[in-house]
Amino acid sequence: MTPTDHRCDALGIRDIETVVAAVRRARELPDTHRFNFVTLHDTGKAPGAPRRALASIVDRADGTVSEAVVNLPDGEVISFVDIPGAVPPLLYEEAFLASITTREDDRWRAAMRRRGITDFDSIQLDPWPPGWFGEPEDDRRLARVLSYRRDFPEDNGYAHPIEGVVVWIDLEKNEVARFEDHGVVPVPPDPANYRTVDVEPRTDRAPLEITQPDGPGFTVDGNHLSWQRWDLRITLHAITGLTLHDVGYHDPAVRRRRSIAHQLGLSEMVVPYGDVAAAHNWKNAFDCGEWGLGRMTNSLTLGCDCLGVIHYLDAVLVGEQGEPRVIENAICIHEEDFGILWKHLDMHSGTVEVRRRRRLVVSAIHTVGNYEYGFYWYFYEDGTIAHEVKLTGIVQVKARPTHAHDPYSNPIGEGLAAPHHQHLFCYRLDLDVDGPDNIVEEIEVATVPAGPDNPRSNGFLAEVTRFGSEHDAMRLIDSSTARRWRVSNPSVRNAVGQPVAYELHPPSTPVLHALDSSSIAARAAFATRNLWVTPYDRTEHRAAGDYPSQHPGGDGLARWTAGNRSLGDGDGGGDVVLWHTFGVTHLVRPEDWPVMPVEVKGFSLVPFGFFDRNPALDVAPQPGHC
Repeated sequence: MTPTDHRCDALGIRDIETVVAAVRRARELPDTHRFNFVTLHDTGKAPGAPRRALASIVDRADGTVSEAVVNLPDGEVISFVDIPGAVPPLLYEEAFLASITTREDDRWRAAMRRRGITDFDSIQLDPWPPGWFGEPEDDRRLARVLSYRRDFPEDNGYAHPIEGVVVWIDLEKNEVARFEDHGVVPVPPDPANYRTVDVEPRTDRAPLEITQPDGPGFTVDGNHLSWQRWDLRITLHAITGLTLHDVGYHDPAVRRRRSIAHQLGLSEMVVPYGDVAAAHNWKNAFDCGEWGLGRMTNSLTLGCDCLGVIHYLDAVLVGEQGEPRVIENAICIHEEDFGILWKHLDMHSGTVEVRRRRRLVVSAIHTVGNYEYGFYWYFYEDGTIAHEVKLTGIVQVKARPTHAHDPYSNPIGEGLAAPHHQHLFCYRLDLDVDGPDNIVEEIEVATVPAGPDNPRSNGFLAEVTRFGSEHDAMRLIDSSTARRWRVSNPSVRNAVGQPVAYELHPPSTPVLHALDSSSIAARAAFATRNLWVTPYDRTEHRAAGDYPSQHPGGDGLARWTAGNRSLGDGDGGGDVVLWHTFGVTHLVRPEDWPVMPVEVKGFSLVPFGFFDRNPALDVAPQPGHC
């Protein structure tokens, strides 16, 4: 990607080298320092805002986390500060060392022998973030390590969990901080392998070819994407992944480019488990803040991950030693036919008009341990923006006697079960609907009581409630009232005199099932509501705080909204940000094993009076067909 000196240009190799060199010039760092991440730094919305990078560095010797803001391209260090109490995401180096330390521990080896295992090198070891429960070890940087038996190198270790053994690793001292063995349970015996060599492929699939003889209908310049009337910029954040910037629509009706969003992207996600057993009740993974989702981006393969006429964007991150790390084909861009856009058969004249719907797709896929997450942004010709998360991969498992009763998990094989859990995603939606002067309202359908105003008892209407403050806007989804949320610009009116607007149409989705008194409810407060709204602040990006690892909670949205800030007074609005949490409560089926079919959840941002009429009216018919 070629930089164009825009504040949202994606980082390149030279940028990473500049930032790392500037950080090391500005402060003498010990040999034990490592780079957590280098990302674009939010410099605000002012025209001509500078392009800067944010670097996070950890000293592995004592866990001190520092942040530096570096100007680009000249490498001037704007600030360099330590972040007291911050615990960084788990480093790859630390995950590797935690496995070595576990494998060498005599107590762990004895636990394996009690289960009839003597080939210690064959054991798969998975480090986990430890959570925070106010225990004596919580003041140390920790990982908890789980064990799985592999019967051969390519075996699916998750089919053979070694139940009850949990090893706590002190990441700074590379030593075992605590060892737990909650009792021997037989290791599940059945293999559950899924590779092509393990499964007889079906032969009843006909070939399917997708071609565009004249090439795709979009253009890409660096990280700037244009498609029909849409244009936007795309980056990959090292922690939160795929991020869209400066989303706009070129509207011929008003002869100008109209802003829709300043930034759209994942802010945080959490995977809380509902199993109460001692070996599992601590499992709550923040896949952004504790792992660094963006660092785990896949290199995508044509014909497998993406199908059609594809344009890829590489992503450049920083390695832990400070070297540039290139992920090739990290982001996929392509077009899809998506059925009928609009149609009408005039039954009086017999004329038919029908248009095919096409959408632009921007996607990335991440592997976080046993799970895969695909993130897909869709842009439509009718002005709609939609987003989907596609969940697949391998579910987390436990061993249990085949006929044992366990209400907190479902059986999926002989002696094998999968605990109930959730995947909850919080998106930061910084909408600027025709500019930053926006208000947010809740729309609900209400049935009118029978009486003179509703003589046939059929009436219903839309009730509109404006959010005046942050506490007003802490809301849950209610499908029974068709509840949705509208962001409108009171200073710009459409042809019928209404403020131009976009609506957030949420899915039917859960919030956190854990009790308010739980550790995870304090640490992932964002997951207790489906909607939050805050005034724009360029320093507020991460819904659970910038460093949620081993944090006791109360950071991020919980802290920012404590003051109940205003969201605009009187007839005017303000610059606001929506935070939308949605997700999946996964009660695992046998059909989800050994690799779960994709499960999809998402939301839509739909124009409501943003246009004066159907903006897709002028889409051309299919040549030679209709």
